[in-house]
Amino acid sequence: VQLQASGGGLVQSGGSLRLSCAFSERIFSNYDMSWYRQAPGKERELVAASQTGGIIEYADSVKGRFTISRDNAKNTIYLQMNRLKPEDTAAYYCNAQHSLFRSLNYWGQGTLVTVSS
Repeated sequence: VQLQASGGGLVQSGGSLRLSCAFSERIFSNYDMSWYRQAPGKERELVAASQTGGIIEYADSVKGRFTISRDNAKNTIYLQMNRLKPEDTAAYYCNAQHSLFRSLNYWGQGTLVTVSS
């Protein structure tokens, strides 16, 4: 089982990036998919989540700026990040957790987002 994240990079404050995460598991639709981030010296935090039942949630700090979406046909989730701020600088990780069998929990390798002021 693999999660492959991509799309990170260097962007100026106010700019946009779109992260992608491809999941190798065949039955993608059975998994809750999330994006987390970890800034240097800080704990990993939830950024956005897309559950199998259609529930979507966002961290307060990104509401109105970030959008999570999933394409079940392509086994891929996305994180569209607009109006980026320097405090969004972090390594972003995608996570997949089975909606029923919670021990089936997988992490991607992380992609670095750097927002310059």
